[in-house]
Amino acid sequence: HCGSRLVYSIRKAIWDHMEVNDIAQFPRPVHHRIPNFQGADEAAERLATLPEFQSAQLVKVNPDTPQRQVRHLVLQSGKTLLTPQPRLRTGFFSMLRHGTDEIPSTTPIEKLTTSKGAAKFGTPITLYEQYTIDLVVVGSSAVCPKTGARVGKGEGFAELEWGVASQQGNLDADNVLCITTCHDSQVFANDSEPWKALMEEIRSEEDGESEVSPFGTLTLHDVPVDIIVTPTRTIRVSDRLPKPSGVYWNLLSKQKLAQIRVLQELKKQLEDELGEDLPSGPDEVLPPTAVRKSRGGRGRGGRGRRGRGGRGRSGRGRTRERE
Repeated sequence: HCGSRLVYSIRKAIWDHMEVNDIAQFPRPVHHRIPNFQGADEAAERLATLPEFQSAQLVKVNPDTPQRQVRHLVLQSGKTLLTPQPRLRTGFFSMLRHGTDEIPSTTPIEKLTTSKGAAKFGTPITLYEQYTIDLVVVGSSAVCPKTGARVGKGEGFAELEWGVASQQGNLDADNVLCITTCHDSQVFANDSEPWKALMEEIRSEEDGESEVSPFGTLTLHDVPVDIIVTPTRTIRVSDRLPKPSGVYWNLLSKQKLAQIRVLQELKKQLEDELGEDLPSGPDEVLPPTAVRKSRGGRGRGGRGRRGRGGRGRSGRGRTRERE
């Protein structure tokens, strides 16, 4: 696939650039993750000033580290936070609201914004709950300011969560805004690195065509963003691609389905209702998950065993938990 090769080239170029230039923040290396970046908290504070954020009551935010301050500000603003359980392994979403019977206002918000804390304090949300998502915030590896095309970490969780929530009537795919926070270098720009070198590489492969977009065309289920917020600017996407609605079962591989219990449950329910089998997507080799090196990570959450090289079970488990 030319498209998937291009997308991987984008991811790798961004991840490498962020590591080499020390834009990357803990957890590192940022390869195969939604990369944490210098200025992530400033981008979150900027997002919180948007009228779309201020008017939203229920905000869905991805569970990755760079959006931790976004989750904090959602709760601090008295809004309801909906956050996916990591890798959708054990369930679907956790719902949290600070200053309630379940989470009294004496609970520090910091305790609620990690994946572990969200799972511990949040209310587990199944496929069949009634709620309405007002705003979606996603993390990105790279994003296009013209079309809103977004590249994640390659596992498709943001798309699957959007698909299931819209399928179940919890999200109006036509009207709900999708916002990302990221570093300025993650926003496509022809004339700055790492994009300049990447575009030259793409052009040489494409026989010198100058108008090639590094994002190619999105697949049907990809969710473009409406607004991009960096530490320095807010970009409203001018020519956004259409958003998907529902789950595209014909694009979902058996390998991906086998990983995610909530999707298996939804598929079975729909097949029972229809009285026939839904299609499956082509087989795929699932992308690798992130590796954590014990490299000067700030010691949040008692990582006391880093002296042994940080490759103990706790280190690996925590990587998977967070992403």
